[in-house]
Amino acid sequence: MTVTPLARPARLRPGARVAVVAPSGPIPEDRLAAGLDILRGWDLEPVVAPHVLDVHGELGYLAGGDEGRARDLQEAWCDPGVSAVLCARGGYGAQRMVDLIDWAAIRAAGPKVFVGYSDVTALHEAFAVRAGLATLHGPMVAAATFLKDPRTQESLRATLFEPETVRTLGLDTARPMAPGRAHGVTLGGCVSLLAADLGTPHARPSARGGLLLLEDVGEEPYRLDRILTQLLRSGWLDGVAGIALGSWAECGPYEGVRAVLADRLAGLGVPVVEELGFGHSDTALTFPLGVPAVLDADAATLTLDVPALA
Repeated sequence: MTVTPLARPARLRPGARVAVVAPSGPIPEDRLAAGLDILRGWDLEPVVAPHVLDVHGELGYLAGGDEGRARDLQEAWCDPGVSAVLCARGGYGAQRMVDLIDWAAIRAAGPKVFVGYSDVTALHEAFAVRAGLATLHGPMVAAATFLKDPRTQESLRATLFEPETVRTLGLDTARPMAPGRAHGVTLGGCVSLLAADLGTPHARPSARGGLLLLEDVGEEPYRLDRILTQLLRSGWLDGVAGIALGSWAECGPYEGVRAVLADRLAGLGVPVVEELGFGHSDTALTFPLGVPAVLDADAATLTLDVPALA
């Protein structure tokens, strides 16, 4: 099976209602309020899902129970008055609730804007594989980067409202790790979540034909080596067209991280670009998943064939 383009949602219009959900970890109320203010400043109407501020009674790293988090996402998606579903933060917990969602109902409701990253990678994969829908690997409403960094905010805003203006993606920090130019469909996210998906029901069989986006946080170099080696040994990386690398926050000095990435990925014979500027970084650009694009290692850019949103 080759990675193929997915159904893109429509761009947002001023006044659109957008639902905010918490599929993973608990949300600081003050940060949520600040994020909602940014959305209102874009002339959006944010609607906070019922369980967003919940905290699990025994497992304090979860934003309430699995059923409530899943229900929030499904009800927001199936509400015809909601144009987008934005995640409040990552953390941990999306894997626990992903199988509680009625994906047939999600498919029937059709494409909508869905934004998040980190632990939300598990949901990006589910939207792609189980619903055939393109999503946005982008900043979350209550995340510190979104609240503090104007470029992060503008990347998301432009993608939501003027997607044709953000067709070539990447920061000035980007540079080639392995040369070449490749065409494929974007997929990926947090590499530890991609590895954790292996062997589970409905998991993507491989990244064949895709342009794979990889980033992570808090994984020491030897653990990144283990994760990438698992993807290699499983055959999941067989036939990948190209690899775009984002940030590796709290993974140790970048020289050590880079050595692992080069050792595990640069020998695949496909273009690899590093430090493109997505993920757990001071500036987190919005990258669409499920969209055809060209990865040019020499120019250190990812250029979309079509705008992220229709």
